[in-house]
Amino acid sequence: MAPTLRNCRLLLRLVCFAACAAASFGATAVNAETVAIKLDQAQVMQLPEKVATIVIGNPLIADATLQPGGILVVTGKGYGKTNLLALDRDGHVVVDKTVEVRGPGTSDLVTVYKGIDRESYSCSPKCAPRITLGDAPAFFGATIAQTGSRNGQAASAK
Repeated sequence: MAPTLRNCRLLLRLVCFAACAAASFGATAVNAETVAIKLDQAQVMQLPEKVATIVIGNPLIADATLQPGGILVVTGKGYGKTNLLALDRDGHVVVDKTVEVRGPGTSDLVTVYKGIDRESYSCSPKCAPRITLGDAPAFFGATIAQTGSRNGQAASAK
């Protein structure tokens, strides 16, 4: 059966209606994309001026701080993906992004496996213990304790 002019017009109207409906339903969220951040690193994003509220789906993965002028600072806290929503004063979503926090991925990172235990070192130029999620609990705890002690001594020396 050959398409008639009437059928083509009807099909065109349906396609236009579907496109308009999809655009109106999707109009609440802008900039749906993935933002990749390294663990323990911060990234600055520019948001629209009208943003009043920031929502992070899982604060164990990322944290965000809204600064004046629509500047958003996003920090990677733990491995994984979560979402970031920016709302205007009326509660409408103006930005909807996925935040993916990835491993450190630096050239100075050396990972040592001792059986099932993992230890991370920062080697530039000499190797020193590094606090990295996923390290063996004993190594991680000892490294955290040393870092905390060092930071405490530095703060009291001021």
